[in-house]
Amino acid sequence: MAAEHPVTAGSPAQPAHRAAYLAFDRFPSSKGSAVHIAQMADELFAAFGGGLLGVLGGGGLPGYQREGDREIVRFGEQVPNLIDRAEAFSAWAADRLRPHLATLEVCHVRDPWSALPVVARDDRRYRVVYEVNGLPSIEMAHTWPWASPAALAKIAELERYCLARSDAVVVPSRVIAGALERRGVPAGKIALVPNGAPVPGPAPRPAGAPDRYLVYVGAMQPWQGVDVLLRAFARLADLPGLRLVVCASVPERRAKPVRRLAERLGVADRVDWRFTLPHHEVAAWLAHAQVSVAPLTGCARNLDQGCAPLKVIESMAAGVPVVASDLPAVRELLDDRVHGRLVPADRPAELARAIRILLEYPDEARALAARARDRIAAGLTWGHSRAALAEVYRTITRRDDEGRWC
Repeated sequence: MAAEHPVTAGSPAQPAHRAAYLAFDRFPSSKGSAVHIAQMADELFAAFGGGLLGVLGGGGLPGYQREGDREIVRFGEQVPNLIDRAEAFSAWAADRLRPHLATLEVCHVRDPWSALPVVARDDRRYRVVYEVNGLPSIEMAHTWPWASPAALAKIAELERYCLARSDAVVVPSRVIAGALERRGVPAGKIALVPNGAPVPGPAPRPAGAPDRYLVYVGAMQPWQGVDVLLRAFARLADLPGLRLVVCASVPERRAKPVRRLAERLGVADRVDWRFTLPHHEVAAWLAHAQVSVAPLTGCARNLDQGCAPLKVIESMAAGVPVVASDLPAVRELLDDRVHGRLVPADRPAELARAIRILLEYPDEARALAARARDRIAAGLTWGHSRAALAEVYRTITRRDDEGRWC
């Protein structure tokens, strides 16, 4: 069930599912989370003969779709307040799961609001896998600055409750695993299932692509460091014909602050913006770039909680040279001067210098990119990730000779 795979709309049915995947995320979408959801849900449904996918809707997406032995149901209620919307999603998810409680064996959840209605049942007969790509109690402090400390504390308590009552916790990086251990999650309960990427073949050059360009792929949150990239790009004004292509996963209106910064820095006429592109089009922009840049900031969200930047993995898989911030989560993916270049976070001058070196020494840049591509092929494809997740499912659903959970 790839994020862009066509599905057929139909009337809601009530088959008895053995598996369910719940996420307080819109699916499909142009965000990296949609790629991740597609891969994880595919593995879950392959293991259990189909299942129920409960996600956010909106934007013209239908509330119900069916794809073979899989059902997709979408929460479409328009609730302006984020916390109210999350709580409404929890109640909605509980209702959608109720017809399957007698047959459900595994429920895979992606956030505390998906997890709450699943773990709260004392009579549950199914196992729960809680996938932690980020902790809302930390991330919301950056994306929702008006959230009160009391509200964030309540969300942190909800996270602790859901983590404690889950049977397995899946994380995409060792940094996130460490953050959860510091919150009291036993190390033996945590399984590392890294993000992955396909190793693509040749991609056609995007229509209108500049001859020479740097590329940024991703969202516009402050921790992504797009402002740092723009300041670094301003230092490369002496390189003729070099442009920056920003493949933003968010709508154009969400990029207004960074576009205003580009104007103030005098680089707006050298930046090309592409918004909410389909994933295959983003892959083409990556494939033909001179350098892919991941300028993640050194904030608590990236350092203490950690991250698992899909943009870095996909750039490495595409065989494009990568310059990224030297953060622990990024060092899990590449070695400096072996698979790419790592620079101190939040340092535009250092970032510009590393980019300039790769542009001035193309043979070395190509060698880095080739080794990075081999690194992905050897252990960081989605196939590797899905095999690790399948092992989690096998472990938690193991039964003894009398049919009891082991």
